[in-house]
Amino acid sequence: MPGPCNSKKKKKAVAKKNKKNTSAIQATALPEPPPLVHELEPPPSDIVCTIHEPLPAPRVQEFHEEVLPIIHDPGNGPRVRDVRGFLASFFAQPPSLEDPLCAEFSQEEVLQMLCTALSEETAIVLWYNKSRATSRICPSCRRLYRLGDILPDLTSDDGENHINEIRSPLLAREQEISGLCSPLCFIVASFEYPSAIKTTWGRTADQIDDFTWDLLNGPGDGQGDKGLSLLLKMARLPDLGLGQLCLPDIDFDAEPEDPTYSKQNYERDKISY
Repeated sequence: MPGPCNSKKKKKAVAKKNKKNTSAIQATALPEPPPLVHELEPPPSDIVCTIHEPLPAPRVQEFHEEVLPIIHDPGNGPRVRDVRGFLASFFAQPPSLEDPLCAEFSQEEVLQMLCTALSEETAIVLWYNKSRATSRICPSCRRLYRLGDILPDLTSDDGENHINEIRSPLLAREQEISGLCSPLCFIVASFEYPSAIKTTWGRTADQIDDFTWDLLNGPGDGQGDKGLSLLLKMARLPDLGLGQLCLPDIDFDAEPEDPTYSKQNYERDKISY
């Protein structure tokens, strides 16, 4: 018959079974990975650290340099804004090489010599006008035109372009000589010498009297015309005054000596000795 001993055996069997289940669970559980240890390795010795210079500050685009066109028209004729840029554009007429005088003035050396006496833009305008047969840039207002064009009036205040169909012969001559497109622009260019305006208008050097030349060679009124008065004088000379610039010691205005008279003086002096 069952007694107390059977109860003890039953408890031992249950405890032994629980122990086996715990061992099985522990055996099936995955082992925890060891903690990761990050070790810093020293950099290799062949690495070169490049020091970059700071980037330059961004350039602010100048409005008058790149945005504005080379030529603009305020309503009374196209104007040249950038003379150097115009010279390199397709708007500029090529030099008139079929004309011997224009071909001579079209040489780059002539422009370089003009730049020694005038500002760069004024020298380019004079050089362009003298090396082109019909194309002109007004040195005063920078109007672009061709000889023979009927130009709008610069002095109209009512917004309308009044065109004078009657052109003065002196105006046409002045446009050919200096490129000054109107009486107003000529007055601006000769403002240093107000007494010589009438006697210089539309005339070349051989048509100007000595009194007017004395006025033009004088100090002027000191108004400061950015080289226009000098351009006014140089444009009237057949060589633009370059002979005086290159050879200042030679008097080009002196009359050549008569060779017959010189020979007679030489023979007389020879006999006297």
